[in-house]
Amino acid sequence: MQKKSMHDLDRKSVEEFRNSQKTPIVIVLDNVRSMHNVGSVFRTADAFLVEAVLLCGYTPVPPHRDIHKTALGATETVTWKYFPQTLNAVEYLKKDGYGIYAIEQVTGSFLLNQLDIEPKEKLAIVFGNEVVGVDAAVLEQCNGSIEIPQLGMKHSLNISVAAGIVMWELMRERL
Repeated sequence: MQKKSMHDLDRKSVEEFRNSQKTPIVIVLDNVRSMHNVGSVFRTADAFLVEAVLLCGYTPVPPHRDIHKTALGATETVTWKYFPQTLNAVEYLKKDGYGIYAIEQVTGSFLLNQLDIEPKEKLAIVFGNEVVGVDAAVLEQCNGSIEIPQLGMKHSLNISVAAGIVMWELMRERL
C-alpha cells in the first residue's frame, strides 16, 4: 500500500468545486452552538459536494478562526446562507421543492439504514442543537425524521459525526 498523492485524488480547485454539479442536498444547522461542529459540517459538505449549508439562529457563521480551524477552507467552497430563524429556512426550502427531514429521535422516525429515496430527490437535512436537538416547531414542519441506529448506552452522537454518517448513507444511495 502507498498513500495517494493529491494528483491521484483528483482534488478540485475552488473554481472547479464551484462549477461542479452539486448533490441536491442541503444541510440545515438549527441553533448549533459549537464552531467546531459548524466547521466540521462544512468539511463534510465539501467532501460530498452538497448544494449548501444553511446556518440558523445562533449557529455561528464564517468567517471565524474556530470554524476555519476544522473547515480547512470548506467555507470558501461550500455555498452557505444565514437565516435568523430555522423556520424561515425550512419555508425557503419547501418553496424550492425540498423534502425536509430532521435527524432526531422521535416517535414515528425511521432508521437511516431503512431510508428509501430517489437518487435525484432534493433533500434538506436538519441537525439540531447539541443539547436539545431540533426545535419542536421545526420538527412539525418536517416531512419526517431520520434516526441513526445506535446500540450503546448513550444514544447520541456529536453533530459532526452524525452529519458524516447521514451524508455517507445519502450519498451511497446516489453513487
